[in-house]
Parts: sequence; C-alpha cells; structure tokens
Amino acid sequence: MSKLPHRNPVLPAARRRRGHGVSPLILSGGTPGDRRGHGVSPLILSGGTPGDRRGLGVIGTVFGMVFGILLIALVLVPFPSQAQGLANLSQADRADISRIEAYLNRIRTLKARFLQVSSDGEYSEGDLYFSKPGKMRLEYDDPKPVVIVSDGVNLVYFDKELEQVSYFDLESTQASILLRENISFSTGGLIVTQFEKGPGVLRLTVIKGNDPLEGNLTLIFSDKPLGLKKWTVTDAQGIVTNVSLLGPRFGLPLSPKLFHIEPPNEVLKVQ
Repeated sequence: MSKLPHRNPVLPAARRRRGHGVSPLILSGGTPGDRRGHGVSPLILSGGTPGDRRGLGVIGTVFGMVFGILLIALVLVPFPSQAQGLANLSQADRADISRIEAYLNRIRTLKARFLQVSSDGEYSEGDLYFSKPGKMRLEYDDPKPVVIVSDGVNLVYFDKELEQVSYFDLESTQASILLRENISFSTGGLIVTQFEKGPGVLRLTVIKGNDPLEGNLTLIFSDKPLGLKKWTVTDAQGIVTNVSLLGPRFGLPLSPKLFHIEPPNEVLKVQ
C-alpha cells in the first residue's frame, strides 16, 4: 500500500462538531468526531482526521490567527534539542529512561482492554492490539461504532454508523511513536520534555522533534517491575486524553487479519 501524504490537522476540529469523536489515545493533533458523539481516543489521532468541508472558511481564519501566535512563540522560545532534553536530567534519571527505552523495544505485540477519558468529557472503552512495527487496531465498544486500523504505513478510520472511511499517514499521528520498530529518546527524532518519578511510578513526556507543535505524549509506568500502565496525549487543540490499559498481555501471536480492514463497497471513502 502506498504511503499517503500528511493530513491537515485542522480538519478534525470541523468534524468534531457533528461526527463521532476520536481521541488522542494514539493521536494528538486533532481527532475526528463530535464531543457529544462517539468519542474515540487521541492515542491514535494526532496529525489530522477526516472532517467536513462546510465551515472550513471559519476554521481557516481561526487557524491562521492561532498559527501566527504560535509562530511568534516559536521564534521567541525555541524548542529544546534532543541533546538538551536528556542533558538537563540527572544521571539516575537518564538511567531510568534507558530502562524504559529497552523495555519498550522488547515489546513486539500487545493485547488489552482500554479505558479512555478525555478532558472534553468523552469516555469510552474497547479492545486494543499492537504489533510492531507499525500495526495497530482499536475497536471501540458500542455505542461508538468506530474501528481504527494501521497496516504499518497508513491509518484507517472506519465509522460504521456514518458509513465513512478515512485514510491518514501513520507517521502524522502520535500512535507512530509507540509503533516504531526501535524507539530512541536520544537519536530517534523524539525529544524528552519532562521526566518524573514517584513512589512506584515513572512518567515520561516526549514530543516529535520534527513537529513539536503537534502535541505531546506522556507514558506512565509502574516500577519494579517496570510495566506500561497508561498514556496521556495532549493534542494541538489542548485536549488531554488518558488511556489506561486493562489486563495487558504482551508477546502473544496476533492474527494479521486484525490489521486489515475491508469496508463494504457502499461505504464512502474520504481521502
């Protein structure tokens, strides 16, 4: 399957007013859907989501104003380099981050139930499947008729109720961070912006070096033994989505069919 171009992250805001919301479980730059409707998480959607073309003029104006403000902020307050992100940490913190990096790179497959809660009031549950590199499936429980599938190159958003399928470049979403073949917090294009330790808990926040305005991803682990428990995505619109893993199982064989979606012929496709 050929790789699709990066999608405009503004469109999700347009659709959110009337569609089936998708949250940052994986995503972070905006998500399709309606806050009143079928919330889906931002773990996945972060670089843009399907939307409708009505009202794009207003959205474009607002986006232009916001972009101007952010551009000024970007000039006045430069983002830290990858080296600066780690250099500001203690040797003990850097050792913990190295442990987290090695742990994540040992994960090849993941199956879990998930619970998703976002700051805009959305609540949803479903089944989650990961297979590295690049493959993922999120299937939301009723009444949210949404399935999100990544085949390693593209991410497909299938709204069964609206009978609509939309396609995105996987690399434009926050989900791509967790699905990388090798995750590196020093050389892999990720910048560590914050690291916190509490009693039995580690929290690591990262942004993409090539798109720092897209949002951030915070990974939350239990410690001793180290284990991924949840993550939080803050998208470009400031919406925060928390995704908790329930009964995660690692290293299980997963059927390739999970990462393929063939919607009915009558379903509308939005490129």
